[in-house]
Amino acid sequence: MSKEKRNPGVYFEIPVLNMERAVHFYSELFAFTFDQEEFDGIQMAYFPFEEKLSGINGALAKGEIYQPTHQGVLLYLHTENMEETLKKAEKAGARILYPATFHKELGFAVAEIEDSEGNRIGLHQRL
Repeated sequence: MSKEKRNPGVYFEIPVLNMERAVHFYSELFAFTFDQEEFDGIQMAYFPFEEKLSGINGALAKGEIYQPTHQGVLLYLHTENMEETLKKAEKAGARILYPATFHKELGFAVAEIEDSEGNRIGLHQRL
């Protein structure tokens, strides 16, 4: 067992049914560009990642075992401007599942949306 202290999250995958639609959706919300490949028979579109920055890496994933859902793990993606991201999300066809809630005393805001594929995705902004 390693004695190095670290955050436990290291990687995530968001299930998608239509890779082109999902890449377009997340690109519209966050201005991301994705590197895409097939890996072990699964279509992958990797979120941008820089080793020296905080946070974890992940991908959009399309394959037989990937099914979008509202149940299960809830992933929060960082945004610099919650209200602007929610406007972009609605314009891109997302449904707001939990409206922006600002916890100024705790220093953050959260919201939840349903993405283009039917996943429940959290948004997080530091205040």
